[in-house]
Amino acid sequence: MRVCIGQIAPVVGDVAGNGERCRQAVARAIEGAARVLVLPELTLCGYPPRDLVGGRELLAACRLEAERVAAATVGSDLVVIFGCPWEAGGLRNSAVVAYGGEIVAVRHKALLPTYDVFDEARYFVPETAPRLVQVGGLTLAVTVCEDLWNEPGITPGLAYAIDPVARLAGADLMVNLSASPFQAGKRAVRRRLVQAQATQARAALLYCNQVGGNDELVFDGGSLVAGPDGSLLAQLPQFREELAFIETEGPPIEPVDVSFEEEVVGALVLGVRDYAARCGFKRALVGLSGGIDSALVLCIAARALGAENCLAIGMPGPYSSAGSIDDARALARNLGVQFDLVPITPIYDVYRASLAPLFEGLAADVTEQNLQARARGGVLMGISNKLGHLLLTTGNKSEVAVGYCTLYGDMCGGLAVIADVFKTDVYRLCAWLNQERPVIPAAILEKPPSAELAPNQLDQDSLPPYDVLDGILALYVEEQRTIAEIVAAGFEHALVERVVRLVHGSEYKRWQAAPGLRVTRKAFGSGRRMPLAQRWRA
Repeated sequence: MRVCIGQIAPVVGDVAGNGERCRQAVARAIEGAARVLVLPELTLCGYPPRDLVGGRELLAACRLEAERVAAATVGSDLVVIFGCPWEAGGLRNSAVVAYGGEIVAVRHKALLPTYDVFDEARYFVPETAPRLVQVGGLTLAVTVCEDLWNEPGITPGLAYAIDPVARLAGADLMVNLSASPFQAGKRAVRRRLVQAQATQARAALLYCNQVGGNDELVFDGGSLVAGPDGSLLAQLPQFREELAFIETEGPPIEPVDVSFEEEVVGALVLGVRDYAARCGFKRALVGLSGGIDSALVLCIAARALGAENCLAIGMPGPYSSAGSIDDARALARNLGVQFDLVPITPIYDVYRASLAPLFEGLAADVTEQNLQARARGGVLMGISNKLGHLLLTTGNKSEVAVGYCTLYGDMCGGLAVIADVFKTDVYRLCAWLNQERPVIPAAILEKPPSAELAPNQLDQDSLPPYDVLDGILALYVEEQRTIAEIVAAGFEHALVERVVRLVHGSEYKRWQAAPGLRVTRKAFGSGRRMPLAQRWRA
């Protein structure tokens, strides 16, 4: 059977535009003589729609577009299945099946995830009795995203009461409409899952995943087709739209895996590109310090939007080294990005003079350091406001975790590009980028990290070495291990307790941070919801 996967990039709320994307895919599938076309989960409203689905007008618009997409199949033998919110005994996350110009069936998602970044039970009613679809001489098993994720040995932490795949036996073909967010390493897990579920169903399985960046979530595509014996028949690329034709009786292929660095850079580039475009920005602004974090952010921005659409600002202060400014200028030149200097020492001096009467008799401390960071934040926000550029923050996950960042200073901005990338991984990504083209000066990669807010300051004056810090944070934040378990893994007890205290004590900063692109299985943001006014300490 010749089938088609439409790995498209729906935009949340752009119902008419998403409908047009679907109709274009239908036309191409008909032209390519496909028997079945599968499109992503909630294609018409985009995923995740969050509280938008509470609006009656949006639901009515989706229903109208669903009928228009169905009408595009008239006169053909194509069955198209696409995602749409649907009223049926409550609001459902549904798959609409169209054939012969009409909607012939609607099937609803059974398993509604409510973990990590997902909150579907807030909006939707689950299907409790999944049924096959008979259409155009075919018997189809229609599932939606999470409906596949109930496979012992692959999804051990997800124990759902029903297994939709087991209840849909006897199909000629199984399809899955998905909106599965990216995280590093998830590609291989999805592949094993799809192959296992195809084997269980004894039917070819078409897994169609959306692509694109929606707020903090990046969807990587990577759609798959597996044969009834679990063999891999097709694997679509990550991070780009693709419409692919596949023969379900075709020969198996070898899986293609990519490195951690290639995946994460691809996700960050797509996340920046789509966030900017969907929020109406054409150009990006980066405060370029000469350090490695801002270097990585500028490299990502240049790839996402084009070097000609990026502006880098160096802001030397009283403790900035000449080498840092030289390194920043060299990086911008290598990338072809405009670089300008706005010294902050005059601004800082005015701050200090204005506050001197109130601070009289008090020793200098972190307050004066934060004043410098806030002077830089004010400069960047002024440029962003005046020129209409999207300001990208440059803090990494290690800093965000322990609060090594300044509210209304370096945290100013519209998107936190590397807020889910540990400092040690920042170095990995920069080294990988330089293998392709050595744009990041060696001095940036080699110098000890420093905020340069005090004389001879180094990050390790205040923090443990980053390889140690990141090891503790990975266990505590991402794997949610206890202090005792982290100590048992080889870390010093007092240090672990200190890091945990810093994580808890910095929650208020993270609540006020720009949205950060998610690339790991546990990112700060909607996937980790901690209270502020609380007293629990492990």
